Amino acid sequence: MITSSLLLVLGLVILIFGANYMVDGASALAKKFNISNLAIGLTIVAFGTSAPELVVNSFAAADGYSDIVFGNVIGSNNFNLFIILGITGLITPLAVQSSTAWKEIPISLIAVVILFMMVNDQIISPGQTSLLSNFDGFILLFCFLAFLFYVYKQLKNDDIAEEDNIKLLSPLKTTIFIIGGLAGLVLGGQLVVNNAIDIAENMGISQKIIGLTVVAAGTSLPELATSIVAATKKNADIAVGNIIGSNIFNIFLILSTASLIKPIDFNLNFNQDLYILAGGTLFLLLAMFTGKRKRLDRWEALILLVFYLGYTTYLVMQEL
Repeated sequence: MITSSLLLVLGLVILIFGANYMVDGASALAKKFNISNLAIGLTIVAFGTSAPELVVNSFAAADGYSDIVFGNVIGSNNFNLFIILGITGLITPLAVQSSTAWKEIPISLIAVVILFMMVNDQIISPGQTSLLSNFDGFILLFCFLAFLFYVYKQLKNDDIAEEDNIKLLSPLKTTIFIIGGLAGLVLGGQLVVNNAIDIAENMGISQKIIGLTVVAAGTSLPELATSIVAATKKNADIAVGNIIGSNIFNIFLILSTASLIKPIDFNLNFNQDLYILAGGTLFLLLAMFTGKRKRLDRWEALILLVFYLGYTTYLVMQEL
């Protein structure tokens, strides 16, 4: 039990460092081929922040651990929304651009609705098994590409001067960073999945709870660090955009990849967590239009934080 817990933490650390090194190496390589910072940010860096969830879910899907797959994605999204925005919103009120309030937050809510409709097959056709099929995966992947195109057009329209903050590395260092980073992702992903299963079995609790809590929180650490740093520097748009973008990526990219590897059975108990995610996203949307417009105030951030802590305590107590 103690060994599994330590190996799980080690796996999360290796995952995060692996993602960082892979991003640095791939960005340096792309820069050598004169690829724009905008394109690098939309592809390599975006992938890097989602890499922990992507790798963990790919291994979990291949091994048939469907509760880990859905628990990680839904749990990460809830952690992002309630905990990370709750903490950053307490640090400083989070004012955002109009596009975030009117477009990105509604898109993240639509993503939750699309996922709910896909995995609840019995609502449309009673008697069918509820799962995320290969066909569903293709649809989610198309949604992801459409969202990527929207972000690209949005950034081009903003006409913001690019900051050249990408480090150029030697060919040897670039190769080591990319190969070492990818190796770290693979090793870390295997450690997280295998030891999360061991902990669940030893404690007598479900894979669902482990996925929703420990694995979800661990794979969301990059978003937590990024958002807290952005909040302390008063960069509210980065803090909120990082979370909303990550939640959209998790549903459209991570779940599409996992379901294309193997169709994923859906545990109907996750519907409760999808309701929480949809409700939290709707709360965030409404918060943008209460008090000072397009801002998450501290009292609203506190509501998010307290609600999530209470709900998670309730979930764990049900299992014990």
